[in-house]
Amino acid sequence: MGKVKMVCHACGAANRLPEEKLADGPKCGVCGAALVGPRVHDLDLATLEKSARTDEVPLVVDFWASWCGPCRMMAPEFAKAAQAMAPDVRFAKINTESHPDASIRYQIRGIPALILFHRGREVARHAGAMRAGQIEAWIRSSVAPARRTG
Repeated sequence: MGKVKMVCHACGAANRLPEEKLADGPKCGVCGAALVGPRVHDLDLATLEKSARTDEVPLVVDFWASWCGPCRMMAPEFAKAAQAMAPDVRFAKINTESHPDASIRYQIRGIPALILFHRGREVARHAGAMRAGQIEAWIRSSVAPARRTG
């Protein structure tokens, strides 16, 4: 197995680690934060852009806003999907109210919007709320996760 690159969602540092260590709870070499796991991370635009172009583990990003009813309804489903797919897929969200440039940069027309990034490029996009199982199926149909857990 090879090494995989990923950006720490806490400090923005680039990390490289053996792929077989993904299930062992790897931590950032700079700040010590968990690199993978069931947690959905809040990102800013700079960290999102760096992670989207660097991460070799699939990254799903939820573009949302606090005033959006469907966004609030989908949040717990997104968290369930993150728990189910960790450590094979990373989950993050970006608040389009706090980071309006993210909507412009990624041409978000409606929220909630999910974008799936893998190996430096956008591989899939979905507009509208989904349940956890639908999110998982959408990801699996778009990209093979980094590895399969037992």
